[in-house]
Amino acid sequence: MVLGVDNRVLALATARMADALGNSFLIIVLPLYIASGQITLEGIVGGELLGFVLTEEFLIGLVLSLFGFLNSFGQPFTGRLSDRTSKRKVYILSGLVVFGVASAAYPFVSSYWAILLVRAFQGIGAALTVPVTVALVNDYATSNQERGGNFGVFNTFRLIGFGFGPIVAGAVVTGGFGNERVVTYDVLGTMVSGFDAAFSIAVLGAVVSFGLVSLLVTDPEDLEAEAGDDLAIAVRSRDGSGLDPVFVLGVATLFMALTIALYATLQADINSRLGQGSTLFGLQFSAVVIANVFFQVPIGRLSDEYGRRPFLLAGFVILVPSVFLQGIVLDPWLMLGARFLQGVGVACVFAPALALAGDLAGKGQSGTQLSVLTMAFGLGVALGPLASGFLVSFGFVTPFAFGAGLGVVALVLVFTQVEETIDTGAAPASDPAPQD
Repeated sequence: MVLGVDNRVLALATARMADALGNSFLIIVLPLYIASGQITLEGIVGGELLGFVLTEEFLIGLVLSLFGFLNSFGQPFTGRLSDRTSKRKVYILSGLVVFGVASAAYPFVSSYWAILLVRAFQGIGAALTVPVTVALVNDYATSNQERGGNFGVFNTFRLIGFGFGPIVAGAVVTGGFGNERVVTYDVLGTMVSGFDAAFSIAVLGAVVSFGLVSLLVTDPEDLEAEAGDDLAIAVRSRDGSGLDPVFVLGVATLFMALTIALYATLQADINSRLGQGSTLFGLQFSAVVIANVFFQVPIGRLSDEYGRRPFLLAGFVILVPSVFLQGIVLDPWLMLGARFLQGVGVACVFAPALALAGDLAGKGQSGTQLSVLTMAFGLGVALGPLASGFLVSFGFVTPFAFGAGLGVVALVLVFTQVEETIDTGAAPASDPAPQD
């Protein structure tokens, strides 16, 4: 046992870190790649869709968002299938193969529609892996009072990959920090562009994840297929007195993720407004995740001891002002501080929300229940770039004011509809036996 968690949780966390590193590369690289002129936008930019004029920013947002849409809407199905078949590992491996092959295809396409298709396949790959991986982390918990710690460690590793990926991606594409031009590398006599190098790292992340899961992860022996046939998400609580708590956590997670992703589409606007380059933007984008790296594990473990609900409420209290500040600050370092503060709020929500949903999940139903939250997070990441790309036309502050308003709604919903699942007077569960 390492870091106080099951070794299989650590293996899953490391695999997700490698996979998330590759995916987060693309958040920074794809907008630059599309805007570089290597992707044909002729005949698309300036056209109209439902009366809305298509801009380059909107088309970039659509590419970024398509991944999240397919990822999100596929997750309830894959989560439910993994419950009903009593299998987890095969879905994770299949998804990594799809994601890796799609990442390798980017250098070979030149049209915008082909880029959309490749991104769609990546979304399908993620839908196969994300809810099933989270379900396994939940399955490996031997009691409610270690579940928050498991999710804290898992999210920390995953977010290390997701957070540092954009920083490294900018350096790979441009050949270093502070340089704004795409470079070419000489690899054993073959000239490779900075874009192709970045795509190769995304493929490598999928390969490393595949190897780790293949060698170190197993399906739980006592996993039972108890998922029902109905894929509908429960909205009302069982006694009809309010909203279902897992549904509320899903809505709160959706709003939280949307506020994180608002930033991605506005790279050009933010850099111009703050007088900065893409490297500093990548650092600001990653600040939310860097804060999570520091706070996820302690908050997850504290939620095992002191309860989930206090951290959920505190998270949204922090989230609301930190998101709004991003729309009004004019200094790059103040923006960095606001993004970091937002990350603290996200850390207070993320692991406790997953742990609370896991507390409520019946045996053999982790994939089904937790897919509500993983789907919501992916959907928020998908809607964020589209929302900001549209709302920024009404003023720079508008997307961030909108995100802060969603945070207020989430705070009210959690306060009124979610009850505590941890008996804070109970003694902590003993550590499980180490896994080989």
